[in-house]
Amino acid sequence: MSSVSERTLAANLRFHSVMDEHADGSRVPNCPLLRGINLGNAVDVARGQVPLLHLDERHLDVVAAAGFDFVRIPVRWSAHASSSAPYEIDVAFFEIVDRAIEAALSRNLAVIVNVHHYDELQRLPRRHARRFVTIWKQIAARYRDVGERLYFELLNEAHGTLTATRWNHLLRKGLAAIRDLTPERVVIVGPVSMNGVEALPELELPDDDHLVATIHYYAPFQFTHQGAPWVRDASRWVGTVWGDDADHRAVSADLAQAADWARIHQRPFLVGEFGVYEKADLSSRVRWTAFVRSEAERLGLGWCYWDFATDFGAFDLSQNAWRQPLRTALLDA
Repeated sequence: MSSVSERTLAANLRFHSVMDEHADGSRVPNCPLLRGINLGNAVDVARGQVPLLHLDERHLDVVAAAGFDFVRIPVRWSAHASSSAPYEIDVAFFEIVDRAIEAALSRNLAVIVNVHHYDELQRLPRRHARRFVTIWKQIAARYRDVGERLYFELLNEAHGTLTATRWNHLLRKGLAAIRDLTPERVVIVGPVSMNGVEALPELELPDDDHLVATIHYYAPFQFTHQGAPWVRDASRWVGTVWGDDADHRAVSADLAQAADWARIHQRPFLVGEFGVYEKADLSSRVRWTAFVRSEAERLGLGWCYWDFATDFGAFDLSQNAWRQPLRTALLDA
């Protein structure tokens, strides 16, 4: 067994040893994805847009050596598929994603591939429903022979006019398209409201033994997104700190809500994104990250930090080194 595999096994044993047990003895079902990191702002950008992260195999070497179990690769398929039937995905773009998947799997990293930033679907779900399903048919066909360490995630952060009712209907169609080709592929599905924990009661999952539920967690938003240029007036929050007792209780309550839902519905569960924008002070970022990570593990929830090396990054590309306090908050605390 390689040193990377030994570290991964040790991390998995530590993870499951601290899982929370409910008063009735029930637990959240074991998540097959434990400790991951998002490779964001790479292949999830618009056509012609310069990515913030140019994916390179050395990045996957760094992630594997650090002790992560998996990577999540957000993919903006909609920017590389034709706008009319048969909605064909560009072969050259498929090959870029192929290389990223193959490189990660060869380093003993599991991989999540999702549909990311399908903004048109969020605005006009009826018009784009067929295109969404057809995109998934192509993805499922392309990777039908890849092993079980490849996971699919139906859609990133359903929101807008893609209401819970519409999403519950559409997710069944998307899942059926995948199941026609890969009946046992594990598929990850989250609720509306940007994968918000508060929307879990509205999520209706079909009877399928190969599903993992997910949320994204960025609370309190005024702290995690202070100074973010895409959030209106977020500069007014710069200087917000985190870490008092009330802050800890709020995070614990939110993640306990997710764990309760997972126990009741007997679904493995993943916190698919969590992180703090770079404008926050590092000590607060570290405290929040360590606490969210430790609470997720205590409750039996897998996690995937956002992100590797861009504006929420745990890794500093300019220094070619981890921001060590953040790495420690994720893997060594």
